Amino acid sequence: MRRRAFTVALTLALALASVALVFAPGPERIASPMMGERVPAKVLAVDSSNVRLLGEVRYGTETLDVEIAEGSFAGTRAKAANIIRAQLELDRFYSPGDVATVTIPPGWTADGGAVLTAGNKWHTPAYCWLFGAFALFLVAFGGWTGAKALLSFALSCLAIWKGLVPMVLAGVSASLAAFLWTAFLTGAIMFLVGGVTKKAFAAFGGAMLGVAAALGLAKLTGFLLDVNGATLPFVQTLLYSGFAHLDLADVFTGAAILAASGAMMDLAMDIAAGMREIVRHNPAVSRRELLLSGLRIGRATVGTMTTTLLLAYSGGYLTRLMVFAAQGTEVLDFINSPLVAAEAAKTFVGSFAILLVAPFTAFVAAMLFASARKT
Repeated sequence: MRRRAFTVALTLALALASVALVFAPGPERIASPMMGERVPAKVLAVDSSNVRLLGEVRYGTETLDVEIAEGSFAGTRAKAANIIRAQLELDRFYSPGDVATVTIPPGWTADGGAVLTAGNKWHTPAYCWLFGAFALFLVAFGGWTGAKALLSFALSCLAIWKGLVPMVLAGVSASLAAFLWTAFLTGAIMFLVGGVTKKAFAAFGGAMLGVAAALGLAKLTGFLLDVNGATLPFVQTLLYSGFAHLDLADVFTGAAILAASGAMMDLAMDIAAGMREIVRHNPAVSRRELLLSGLRIGRATVGTMTTTLLLAYSGGYLTRLMVFAAQGTEVLDFINSPLVAAEAAKTFVGSFAILLVAPFTAFVAAMLFASARKT
């Protein structure tokens, strides 16, 4: 009864923490207030006469006739410029009926004739529908556990955006910030999903030992492969936005820890749950026998988990590999590329960390479970 009360209290505390993070100042507050108001606007007509074709890409400016859908200018019609930069990954093209994000500068008036700036397409309704469907199915399938998993999902998003990102932008070491927030999220997720139990404590202890190992491995691997962090997406944009003080190598270390932490939590909980079941069915099992059983469970799962990381990272740079193949690049040439070295560093860090999480969790669980009759 006391354990259930602790679990409920923890769930409520983390729910309140999530609400607090929602209203906490985030990195969006860093932007200048002169940026203006961003609102959705329905595209009524498109003039692409100033867009030119350059090889396989286009550049120029689309002129949009839009009707503002929200905000203080709702219902107002205006002109908006959609700048095409010949960058396939960033450019967007509109058709009548689409909804664009437009920026209304301070002091703008509908009769002033000033052209607004069109940004990305307005995906907010799609996000809401997708998240709503995900939440519905998660709670319908998992019940109370699914609801707690949903809370941990939301808390993770908020912690990264409202906690980790502002800390790093403010000058805090990215690896330290990533370690601290990963520790917070690991504890929150383990105890939310597993309850305030020895199973959750064992999983948390094993995962955190793995995260600590990942921190050292990320620094060592980055040094050995000479990864400076400049291969991370949008690094130059970040530096030119007024954050040239950032240590990119340290940011890369933090990103590697964060990327591998989810797999480490997953593996730690799997091993802890398996060892708890062993104790539940055989309370007289010795600590040594339980440890060996935990190591055997770890061996059975480590192989697939490391492959999971490899496939996940490979999916992120598949087109890069396709470019190397299309250009006939020799294997020895592209594996020494800084871009490939950075992805290889992430893969090695995650794989080594997962390899260590298994014995760490088995040892912690053996210490906690072996003398216990009820877990």
